[in-house]
Amino acid sequence: MTTSPKAPPPGLTVGGYALRARLGEGGMGVVHLGQKPGERPVAIKVLRPHVVGDDEARRRLAREVSSLTRVRSRRIAEIVDADPWGEIPYVATRYVPGLSLHDHVQEEGALAGDDLLWFADCLAEALDAVHAVGVLHRDIKPSNVIMEGRTPILIDFGLARVAEDSRITMNGWLLGTPGYLAPEILYGEDATAASDVHAWAATVAYAGTGRAPFGRGPSVAIMDRVRRGEHDLAGLDPDVLELVEEALAPEPADRPSLDEVRDWLEDLAVDGTPQPRPHSAPVTLPYVAGVRDDLDAPTRVGTGVAAPVAEPVHWSEDWDDDFHDDPAGTTEYVTDYGPPPREHVPAGQRLRRTATLLALGGVVAGGVALAPYVTLAVVFVGVWLLRSGSLAASSHGNRRSRRGTRWYDGIQLLLAAPWHVVAGLGGTVLLMLWSLGIGAAVALLCFAASLSVLTSLAAIGAALALGLWWGPGSERLRSPVRRAVDPLARRGVPWLLVTLLVAAGASGLGAGASARGTSWAPYDSAPFADVHLPGWL
Repeated sequence: MTTSPKAPPPGLTVGGYALRARLGEGGMGVVHLGQKPGERPVAIKVLRPHVVGDDEARRRLAREVSSLTRVRSRRIAEIVDADPWGEIPYVATRYVPGLSLHDHVQEEGALAGDDLLWFADCLAEALDAVHAVGVLHRDIKPSNVIMEGRTPILIDFGLARVAEDSRITMNGWLLGTPGYLAPEILYGEDATAASDVHAWAATVAYAGTGRAPFGRGPSVAIMDRVRRGEHDLAGLDPDVLELVEEALAPEPADRPSLDEVRDWLEDLAVDGTPQPRPHSAPVTLPYVAGVRDDLDAPTRVGTGVAAPVAEPVHWSEDWDDDFHDDPAGTTEYVTDYGPPPREHVPAGQRLRRTATLLALGGVVAGGVALAPYVTLAVVFVGVWLLRSGSLAASSHGNRRSRRGTRWYDGIQLLLAAPWHVVAGLGGTVLLMLWSLGIGAAVALLCFAASLSVLTSLAAIGAALALGLWWGPGSERLRSPVRRAVDPLARRGVPWLLVTLLVAAGASGLGAGASARGTSWAPYDSAPFADVHLPGWL
């Protein structure tokens, strides 16, 4: 699979699925994040025209999909829908948020110890589930394994057979990835279960060393090393080294069967099969783009009949030109997917949230009326800290979305805090200047209307609060405030108590300004105190 910087054009649908983001592409087609209303997001593989270019190819695809829909395993991104006969043929599988094994190893390093044993056993379990329904995978490689925490999930199982049956070649070579194809396939023989075992071993070797076991370089050189069995397993965990060596044997008859592989792995485990440590599966940015209110609704296996859509997609030559082949590539994610859908918030909750925000704005207005300079200083520091915290949270979330939760996340967040404080200063200054400009405009209006000093200062404070809430870069302020206010607005009694308390604080500041007058600390008097302005008492 390869990364594409492009997201699907807005409004495109395939088989009733709205395309949210392009996840990657490879020899069979382009993979998008798709979703039907009220259903879970899925990975939509839009197949290339030359893969299913005639009725015979579509019949092969239909037969293969019929077999693959019977595969059910927690280690498999199973097929949930398909339409081999549609204008745009597609296959939809369960969407797994996470990095490919290739990217996971590049970011986190090679696996070892229990992690590697767990990986090898889970991948063998996935392969066993595919073989159990009489299907071969034919394309096991690091980019076809998604890491859900520390657990591998196998994708694209079985579909390579469609291309293989029609003997499709890419640039003169059989469809596949050099270094992960078994020697017998390179000799032109049919794939067998032993071929998948060979690819399993090569993938485990990559996971345990961070290197392709048959090296890099021209495809011809790599395939020659595969045929000769000249692999490099230096640095592989000794616990699995012998098993992987035997599974990479050039002759299929010399390799252990999949059952023998699983028995071997079970014997390697000290107390049975290694169990995964608790983890939180990463939620990637494309996944966020596809989330809907009814995310928990089940995705059902379709009948292949597309639901009516307002704007059906027609195959475009321009779209097809965007496809390109790089079997050795890896799956990554794009962030150009447009704004995520807004969460539906009940009207009552929105009213409560608005009331709380107005009360907070009242505190700013009352503070400006009572002590303008002190309030401005406090507001500046508060906005600075909130913006810095928002930057830190975004950076922290982006790291987790790319490679999942790690034990050192908290330490990394603390170490990066000084940088985020510095980074938040420029935006804070810009937002404050913007808001002060609005406040100055309101001051001129109050002067023209001959309003009193207290009334004018309260109006300026309210304008300042509005400018801070809606000014440039204010999302960094609104986000943390809403994170605190929204949960409160869902709870009636606590919301009422807190909002009344905040409103009482705003009233107290206003009452203090009326009773004692405005304090211009740290200065002794108001600016332009020696200038007489009509209406300013």
